[in-house]
Amino acid sequence: MPELPEVETVRRGLQPVMEGARIRSVELRRPNLRFPFPEDFAKRLENRRIIALGRRAKYLLMHIETADAVICHLGMSGSFRIEREGGTETPGDFHHERSKAEKHDHAIFHLEGADGSALRVIYNDPRRFGFMLLHDEGTLDSHPLLSGLGVEPTGNVLDGAHLSELLKGRNTPLKSALMDQRLVAGLGNIYVCEALWRAGLSPKRAARTIVAERGVSKRALLLAEAIRSVIAEAIAAGGSSLKDYVQADGSLGYFQHTFNVYDREGQPCRREGCGGTVQRIVQAGRSTFYCPSCQR
Repeated sequence: MPELPEVETVRRGLQPVMEGARIRSVELRRPNLRFPFPEDFAKRLENRRIIALGRRAKYLLMHIETADAVICHLGMSGSFRIEREGGTETPGDFHHERSKAEKHDHAIFHLEGADGSALRVIYNDPRRFGFMLLHDEGTLDSHPLLSGLGVEPTGNVLDGAHLSELLKGRNTPLKSALMDQRLVAGLGNIYVCEALWRAGLSPKRAARTIVAERGVSKRALLLAEAIRSVIAEAIAAGGSSLKDYVQADGSLGYFQHTFNVYDREGQPCRREGCGGTVQRIVQAGRSTFYCPSCQR
C-alpha cells in the first residue's frame, strides 16, 4: 500500500495539471471502488474549478471551488496517470511495465487546464481498494477519516519533545506506537522500520522507554530526527516502488534502493562497524525488519 511519501509524490505529480483546472466532466465506469461513489459525484464536480490539491496523512484532498472537497485514498493498487486529449502520452521513464488495462480505468476526470488545454486524469485501480468520497470543505477536519489523525511527520512540529509527549506512559511496542495514526499521521511499515534503524532503537522496546523523566532524552531526539529525515528523503526520491506503486507520471520511485533493513532479511546490517544480520519478526500481523545487534 502506498505510504505517505508515495502519496505526496502523487500529489506533486498531479498538482501542476490539476490545480486551477476546470473539471468539464467526470466519467465513472463502475458504481463503486472500495465504497460506492457518492450520490451525484460526477454532477457535483462538473464545471467546477480545482482550487488546490492537498494531502493529509495518506489521503489526497481535492479542494473544489464549491463547498465540496474530494477525499481520495489509493488503496493497495490505485494510481493516477495524466493524458492529453487525443493522445496516449504518459510522461515518465519506465523501469518496468505498469498496468494500463482499460478495464481498470474506473474514474476519468476530463479537465480544461489553466492554460486552456484539454487533458484527462485517469484513476486506475486493479484491486479496487481505493476510494473517492465527497465532504463539505468547511467541516473537512471533522470527517471520521481525518478527525482523529495525529501530527504530520513532515515538519518541525514532530520534534523530540512532542514525540516524548505522544509516547509517554505507553507500554505498546515502539513500532506499534509509531504506526498508530492517532499519534503520527501517515507513518507506515516501511518508513517506521527504516527510521528505527537510523535511530538505533529496537522495534520491540516499550514506547515509554525512550521518554526521559526530565527533559528530552537523546533517544527521543534521534528518533524524531530519523522520522523526519527518512520521510523527506523518500519524498525527494519519489517514494518506494513496491508491487503496484507508480508515480503520477508513470515513473517509479527509487528510495527502495537505499533501504537499510526493510525487506533485507538475512543480509548484513549496513551500519558501519555493526556486523549484525537483519532479521524479520511479525508485529501486529506486519513484518518488521531490524538489526538486533545495533537496535536496542
